[in-house]
Amino acid sequence: MRILIANRGEIARRIIRTAHGLGHQTIAVYADPDAESPFVAEATESFRLGPADLTQSYLSVDRLLTAASHTRADAVHPGYGFLSESAAFAAAVQDSGMIWIGPRPDAIAQMGSKIEARRLATAAGVPVIPGFDAEQTDDALATAAEKIGFPVLVKAAAGGGGKGIRIVNAANEFSAALAEARSEASRSFGDDAMIVERYIQQPRHVEVQILGDHHGHVVHLGTRECSVQRRYQKLLEEAPAPNLSHETRQSLETSAVALAQAIGYDSAGTVEFVVDHETGQHYFLEMNTRLQVEHPVTEAVTGIDLVAQQILVAQGMRLGFDQDAITFNGHALEARINAENPYQAFAPQTGTVTDLRVPPGVRWDSGIEQNSEVSPHYDSMVAKLIVHAATRDQARQDLISALEHLIIGGLTTNGGFHHWLCRTDAFRHAEVTTRFVDDVDIPDRIDSSIQAGCAWRLATDRRKADADQQSGAPAGPWQSLGSFRLTPHRPLGAMTLVGPEGEQHWLAATNTEATLAPDAHSLDYLDEDHNTHTLAVVVDNDERTVTVNHYGDCQTFHVPRRIDAWAPSTNDHQGDATAITAPFPAVVTEILVHATQVVTADEPVITIEAMKMLHTLRAAGTGTVDTVRVGVGEQVDSRQVLVTFEVENQNEKAEK
Repeated sequence: MRILIANRGEIARRIIRTAHGLGHQTIAVYADPDAESPFVAEATESFRLGPADLTQSYLSVDRLLTAASHTRADAVHPGYGFLSESAAFAAAVQDSGMIWIGPRPDAIAQMGSKIEARRLATAAGVPVIPGFDAEQTDDALATAAEKIGFPVLVKAAAGGGGKGIRIVNAANEFSAALAEARSEASRSFGDDAMIVERYIQQPRHVEVQILGDHHGHVVHLGTRECSVQRRYQKLLEEAPAPNLSHETRQSLETSAVALAQAIGYDSAGTVEFVVDHETGQHYFLEMNTRLQVEHPVTEAVTGIDLVAQQILVAQGMRLGFDQDAITFNGHALEARINAENPYQAFAPQTGTVTDLRVPPGVRWDSGIEQNSEVSPHYDSMVAKLIVHAATRDQARQDLISALEHLIIGGLTTNGGFHHWLCRTDAFRHAEVTTRFVDDVDIPDRIDSSIQAGCAWRLATDRRKADADQQSGAPAGPWQSLGSFRLTPHRPLGAMTLVGPEGEQHWLAATNTEATLAPDAHSLDYLDEDHNTHTLAVVVDNDERTVTVNHYGDCQTFHVPRRIDAWAPSTNDHQGDATAITAPFPAVVTEILVHATQVVTADEPVITIEAMKMLHTLRAAGTGTVDTVRVGVGEQVDSRQVLVTFEVENQNEKAEK
């Protein structure tokens, strides 16, 4: 069978791996920024969809069907995200005579609307959160919010992935929150219908993996905990969900199977619940009619390949096991490795992966390799790091160790955040709620995977090692670096030290010494790991691990640094009182002001989209809009000035 994968990156590679293992051929489709991506090279063949714009590539049903026809595909696997929960796309695939590797289109349609899903869940006897969806006027939704009582949650009726959701704490915040949620939902899903429901103040996000076939057989594969989130998007998941009573766990699993059976579900899917951390009560949240990002933790504890089951079921085969045959072994954790800066409110990052070292003994589902370019066009997740052990605490310690040895050069990621998270008491004792990242007291100093500079001693040691080799002295540790070693017969040209904000410090080198700019950090050499090409060093009295990269005559050191006063700020001010600047490469989606308009502090000015997330930038102070320098749909670069303001001179104000 020839399977076209209507997706990209990490999940495309994941599907390719299983499909090839089953003896199938695969077809990768790609947009221009992904032309050199690993998933394109690993598929049996590939097909260009179009430019970066999603509407002309991964979200274009016409282009995907054209690709399927041109490559003679027999089946389509949608992965997750994009069109994976589009009933129209599923139907179009089937109407074209191909196999849809997913649930029936009508099941997708039923669960695709959270409004319809709530009604079906209620009919199946599954508890739902008190809410309102009967009317869609702003006034009706506002009235419902007042009756439910604040805080409430405003969320999109369609789609998922944390988009189109806002918490509203008071009546005077409702109108703005509803407008933002509607706009985001409309852009993401083409549907701005909303639900207002009670907001559970200490919620846990627990879900149940289910599998069904075309013959009425449905089983569950246990629970997962997905409470570590930012902006309603998951960061770390585990299976099984910890700290649940036997009664709660059994009720969650029974409810999930009952709902799946009620709609005749026939593929892999997930039923998600909110569990009140204070009371233990649980409520239906939504059903995702697709594979989930976090499926590897379920695969680890059950030994069942979910992608393989999807493919077999789509071909009309029965599940090869019943509920009693499913066993659960140990505990698994998955850290999503995102190109984002946790120390700047999880702002998305772009760049080229200059070095990639993955520790042994882990599962690494990745969309990147060394030299991969991470662009601003798509999701910020670049990989998933998965560990499996006999107990939760052992899995936690294994993940900490794996994160310490994971190296992704040239790209800022959230790896340091995960390392800190796993060592907190709340995570250790499984007491994390979905509000944890917002509410936790952040320690003064935590480890970060952000790059920082190192110093002249390593340069001196490198120079000495080269001199020793040329003089016939016994080989030292620098000679063991193999391809990472500079050519010994060539003078040391330059060394690049990468600073905390990406700035470069240059070392001028001679045959006997290297000189470092005075603003670089102090460093003393300690020891070297011959296997990983890393060095243990002391930077500002803290022991770190240095990664050594060599590019011709240029040598680069990357050192994890300590960050003071870290906090996941929700401050959306960018620039200062005189201008709004882009915090990262993005696309302008909405301009909320015009020239001569007076704005006040915290007033929304402009909305941008990066890596599938909307970000509203706000005024830092009171002023008058001078110029709007960009237009809707325009691609902007990091630090580009978007809007300027005229600000009254404070000295003049005092004289008046």
